[in-house]
Amino acid sequence: MMSAIAAVVDYGMGNLRSVQNAIEHVGGHVVVVSEPEALAAYEKIILPGVGAFSEAIDCLRNTGLADSLNECRRSGAQILGICLGMQLMCARSKEGGDWEGLGWFDAEVLPFVPAEGLPVPHMGWNGVDFEHQDPMLTGLVCGSDAYFVHGYHVQCNDPADVLATTEYGIRFHSMIQRDNLRGIQFHPEKSQEFGLAILKNYLEMAC
Repeated sequence: MMSAIAAVVDYGMGNLRSVQNAIEHVGGHVVVVSEPEALAAYEKIILPGVGAFSEAIDCLRNTGLADSLNECRRSGAQILGICLGMQLMCARSKEGGDWEGLGWFDAEVLPFVPAEGLPVPHMGWNGVDFEHQDPMLTGLVCGSDAYFVHGYHVQCNDPADVLATTEYGIRFHSMIQRDNLRGIQFHPEKSQEFGLAILKNYLEMAC
């Protein structure tokens, strides 16, 4: 039985409509939440994001959403970060300076170094290679393509946190997982059947 309700965090920088459409396509229901005190009512929370790390983390902290997300994390809610949302889960970012993230993963957000034939930002379809088993990957094929749009990438310091990797000049960490926290660098809502299956698996995971 699907745990069908997911709260999508609205802090002014997320691609909310596309995420909402994808969740509803796989049979879930989305509630868009912008009030910090409302998040505690949900067991599935999605943190999306498009834009600059510094602006995003400031928005989360200034609105009180960062504190509420930390409380939800401690209470065991299944929190999924997508694209910038995954990067915000990390300890630090080098995007336009030195910034502290939510600190849920011992990981850094680093710029891609341009290489011949590999433009930055990284934009397009690339394979996702699984490093560990996880309920969110149930029934999926290792190496399947997903759709990426990002100029910065995540590098975890603990290999146990790395759920999947992708090659783009370097091998970077494209999915991360620790306890009730998961992050996806690519856009599952734009990754056709592969991405939709990930979202469906996420909704069906036990809390």
